Amino acid sequence: QVHLVESGGGLVQAGGSLRLSCAASGKLFGVSDMGWYRQAPGKQRELVSSITSGGSTNYADSVKGRFTISRVNAKSTVYLQMNSLKPEDTAVYYCNLDLGYLGGNYWGEGTLVTVSS
Repeated sequence: QVHLVESGGGLVQAGGSLRLSCAASGKLFGVSDMGWYRQAPGKQRELVSSITSGGSTNYADSVKGRFTISRVNAKSTVYLQMNSLKPEDTAVYYCNLDLGYLGGNYWGEGTLVTVSS
């Protein structure tokens, strides 16, 4: 069983920055693909960014150039650095761990990011 704990959310003014962290329990973090998703009120959950076990990254068009995903396997932690935040970035941000062919897909409970205009 994997447990994910997000942190780093909060209230920030437009143009500001936040760094989200997601710490994973267990011993399979290093072979897992990790992702950050978000869900705004009244909208579907969407992929923000992902990073494979090998370090390849992917970003939604809406955050390219502003957000950076990274991981530190020794700490079983994935980060999302968010710069130049916009009010439309307001959402609950969720961490996801995917074990691929090993089986298993896990979600954190989410952390709220609110960007004021």
